[in-house]
Amino acid sequence: MIHKKSGISVLGILVIIMVAGNLRAPITAVGPILSEIKTVLSLNTSEASLLTSIPLAVFAFCSIMISRIAGKGNIRHSLIYTCVALVLGLAMRVYGNVTMLYIGSIVMGLGICIGNVTTPAYIKQAFPNHIGLMTGIFSVSMNLIAAMASGLSLSIGQWTGLGWKGSLGVWTFWSVLALLVVLLDSFMASPVQRATRTKRVDSIRIFRSNQAWNISFFMGGQSLVYYCLVALLPVVLVDYGMPKEETGMVLFTIQMAMLPVMFIAPVIASKMKDQKVLIYAVGILMFSGVGMLILCKRTFIYITAILMGGASGLAFSLAILFFSLKSKTMEGTIKISGMAQSVGYLIAAIGPPIFGLLYERDPSWQSSFYFLLVTITLMVYFGAKAARQRFIED
Repeated sequence: MIHKKSGISVLGILVIIMVAGNLRAPITAVGPILSEIKTVLSLNTSEASLLTSIPLAVFAFCSIMISRIAGKGNIRHSLIYTCVALVLGLAMRVYGNVTMLYIGSIVMGLGICIGNVTTPAYIKQAFPNHIGLMTGIFSVSMNLIAAMASGLSLSIGQWTGLGWKGSLGVWTFWSVLALLVVLLDSFMASPVQRATRTKRVDSIRIFRSNQAWNISFFMGGQSLVYYCLVALLPVVLVDYGMPKEETGMVLFTIQMAMLPVMFIAPVIASKMKDQKVLIYAVGILMFSGVGMLILCKRTFIYITAILMGGASGLAFSLAILFFSLKSKTMEGTIKISGMAQSVGYLIAAIGPPIFGLLYERDPSWQSSFYFLLVTITLMVYFGAKAARQRFIED
């Protein structure tokens, strides 16, 4: 099962792919069938929007707690808990009534949160000599399957004849398969790997680390820009005169442009002592994309989408890679993963409301885009600091 010369485990790669597939798809599958859920369960818009916001809130408020708990045990056990929580949450979500829909979303969000925090640590432990490559596989798997979930959600409901329950319930089977793979990996692990724990979980005062804050603010800045685009770019484009049906293709282009960058960038970045040049590349690409939205509006929109997708893919992969590259131990990886994702999702959560509020004051959208340009500037500033050859334990 393990190629001893390279240290690459095929089963370990399968663990990364299967777990990654659970970390976004159950959320992205909701959007296309949200109107159907509203109709069937008689929900208003704000009540329906909770299906997306609940998991994000769980990420923001539970990531640090998860990092502390996971740091005290075996990392493979944490991945088992991820899959178990996902199976339970996804099954509860399609049980049939509104209460279970919300409770299932909370349990599902907790499962995803555990996976978000602990998978980078698993990569660091299982593939210490291939962190860049495995981070690329992790990022691409997560976002490719998420894009498929969004694009196929309606069709899956039709194929199964179960409507929205089929669209969401199908991901329960993926989680069950992921659980089986993770259990097999845990069983096949060597006694040393099975016993590996992060014993000095309280030895790193993560909130006192300047480098940890640099990584967290970089994570938050890139997340804010991405979620503003995903949530509100279709609205902007419709306001610019684009047919509503075509806006989905623009988002699809952004997602597809992210994938090759997500695979290649971690491999390159992991071989560099200082990743500043890649941070500056993120800034240039994002500035160019937002600048084109301001100046060209929907003209050359697909070029704009490729620029923004490439920039977002590079920024996301660097943020995830920093968890491993900028920590000396698995303990450090877990703790910075928890902190950066808590801080990052809190920052990201305020982005769309501010973007929309600025539109109310300036219907041209220019003030909203200037807000993104300021955010990108700050993101590059903290990203350049995070890219230095410095560890969170220093």
